[in-house]
Amino acid sequence: MPLRSPFMQQIQQNMRMRGYSIRTEHTYLYWIRDYIRFHNRQHPMNLSPDHVVQFLSYLANSRDVAINTQKTALNALAFLYNQFLNQPLGDIGFHYAKRQRKIPIVISSVEVQAILKLLPQRDRIIFSLLYGSGLRITECLRLRIKDIEFDSSSIIVHDGKGGKDRKTILSSSLNSPLKTLIQSAIKLQQQDNQRGIGPSLPHMLGKKFPNAYRQPAWMFIFPSTTICQHPVTGKACRHHLHDSVPRKALKKAVTEAGLNTKKINCHTFRHSFATELLRAGRDIRTVQELLGHSDVSTTQIYTHVLGQHFAGTNSPLDNLTI
Repeated sequence: MPLRSPFMQQIQQNMRMRGYSIRTEHTYLYWIRDYIRFHNRQHPMNLSPDHVVQFLSYLANSRDVAINTQKTALNALAFLYNQFLNQPLGDIGFHYAKRQRKIPIVISSVEVQAILKLLPQRDRIIFSLLYGSGLRITECLRLRIKDIEFDSSSIIVHDGKGGKDRKTILSSSLNSPLKTLIQSAIKLQQQDNQRGIGPSLPHMLGKKFPNAYRQPAWMFIFPSTTICQHPVTGKACRHHLHDSVPRKALKKAVTEAGLNTKKINCHTFRHSFATELLRAGRDIRTVQELLGHSDVSTTQIYTHVLGQHFAGTNSPLDNLTI
């Protein structure tokens, strides 16, 4: 059953009606399509919860996917049956394999500084935000001008992991470079506006406020260099920078800094943010809130990096000289 079949289109329309993000939509459609193909393209209505268990077991045993990937696949199928088909799965009796939680890889402030110095200005600001504010790479690239609050030295993260909003800290050392980036983004927006184009907006927002794309507040701080089509409306717009761009810049900087012995990626900077705050004696509940973790047990993994529990919020980026 191809992705663009009438059945898959109906699922897509249902998710959009419920307000699911484009990212979630793509992920769910991928796993639903994979599930249907695994069962020889049979219609899901003709399959039972046992077939769901078979598919999840196949992912674990034959494709050796991570537990979180299994959970994502199950969430997609739960939506398919519980919400779309109105055939609740109930308790399918599937148990994830028990695996020891891995200690996150972190880098020292000296290593962070060495990497930042080798990055181009825009990418340096991106990774400074990851380390200085504990952002995920997608959260950083989705930042709009309205999300930065210079007066309170804070950043508003909208629709983070799990669909949650949160507020985190902003290093004062980023005020000037961020304002310069914002001015450049506004100038680009004004040029786009002359062609009737603007930043991509959530579909319902753009429908309710058709001129919102002209307001600087909605412009991305890290805009893409190219114009694309909105995935819902099909209209020309400018999206945010793709995450492959800073990832490539990071890989090059890590190599030049001679830090190839560590597996350093974008998330390493978020891990290092949390570790540095705990090392400085910040309260673990505060760190939990800044990271946007639902459960403090998730945050506690960083205490194992330090080897002991710390109690106790300035940004760790303020300790660097760039």
